[in-house]
Amino acid sequence: MKLQQLETFFWVVRLGSFAAAATRLHATQSTISMRIRELEKSLGVELFDRSQRSAKLTPKGSELMGYAERLLDMATELEHRISAPDAIAGEVRLGVAEVVSITWLPELVKLISKTYPRVRLEINEGLTSELMSGMQDGSIDLVLAPGHVPTQNASARSLGVVEFAWMASPELGLGGRAYTPRKLAELPIIGLKSGSYHYSGIHDWFRRENVRCSYLAQCKSMAVAASMTVAGLGISFLPIRCYQREIDCGKLEIVKTISPLPAVEFISALSLGELNPLATSVAVLAEQVTDFDRCIGDKAQPLSW
Repeated sequence: MKLQQLETFFWVVRLGSFAAAATRLHATQSTISMRIRELEKSLGVELFDRSQRSAKLTPKGSELMGYAERLLDMATELEHRISAPDAIAGEVRLGVAEVVSITWLPELVKLISKTYPRVRLEINEGLTSELMSGMQDGSIDLVLAPGHVPTQNASARSLGVVEFAWMASPELGLGGRAYTPRKLAELPIIGLKSGSYHYSGIHDWFRRENVRCSYLAQCKSMAVAASMTVAGLGISFLPIRCYQREIDCGKLEIVKTISPLPAVEFISALSLGELNPLATSVAVLAEQVTDFDRCIGDKAQPLSW
């Protein structure tokens, strides 16, 4: 029995199929099947019920899973704690929200490269729901995004909060007064697609006032929404720090509102049970690098996904 065979067995069970394990381990499906057969031969038992279409465990397979988790946890912890940082090699697949990618992500990448020079990063930018789904299905190791932990199978660290505000081009003449959600809903709104903070947080904000907003456009990119807002096509809910330059030079202005939305908390989230201590280490580095506001308290706006 080899550690590689146990790791293969773990990922087949964890991801639910031989094909998914092959993708996760950068191997062919035939290689995954061969490792499982060799493991079964060395133990003298069948680990999977091959009468089922899915990778369903036999009773002995279920028993082995507990041992495999403990052995692999010890092996990865040993390697991570005993090895010098510059000797640690591996891959961390980061899922990042756009606000993170356009603020302090480059500094995080620099620190990771300095601390773990042999570690490779795969960075995926997306909407929060997409990133969390990726974490749950094993295609993403660590998520840096707005919100709170959605399931009991994940853990999180706070990265601080970001102040958002409704913004518009000064050409629309919306400055000088405070708008209720009902009045704001009468204006053309440019937002992000379903699965983003905009879709859930803004929708809930309007709903609390029994108001439905009508979107002029919904984008996947905040930068696209901002450019359309600068062009005077409508209003958008944007992070102040990311568009302070446009505010200072008169391309955008903040639209004041009655009962404004609270600041948005950002977190690093990773799935419990993952055999990748590097993801935890990167989460710690992200805490060190983030320059988001640390004064959370009542300012944070939970995000439901």
